[in-house]
Amino acid sequence: MEITTRNEKNAVVVTVTGRMDAVTAPEFEKNLSPLMAAGAGTVVINFRELEYISSAGLRSILAVAKQLKAHQREMVITGLQGSVQEVFKLSGFYSIFKIAASEEEALNTD
Repeated sequence: MEITTRNEKNAVVVTVTGRMDAVTAPEFEKNLSPLMAAGAGTVVINFRELEYISSAGLRSILAVAKQLKAHQREMVITGLQGSVQEVFKLSGFYSIFKIAASEEEALNTD
């Protein structure tokens, strides 16, 4: 799994590439930890390049969202497609999280 971050408008865009499973999910949380209390604004998580997500990956997303909420930050997920999108739908994450059709839409959710 590869994670890249960049600042865009009043947001941080996190792009996740590869697989998020029991081995890599802790790395996701670790990489996002510095973003938790670092300023205000939205954290946009772009899963456009994510090929696979397991239940451990879903738990990590929940943990990150909880920490962001504790710091009054919002999380928007975008780029869902294929099997990752299906997992999000089946797990009920579409009703839990703000999901945007595109990164541009996610950045304009203020």
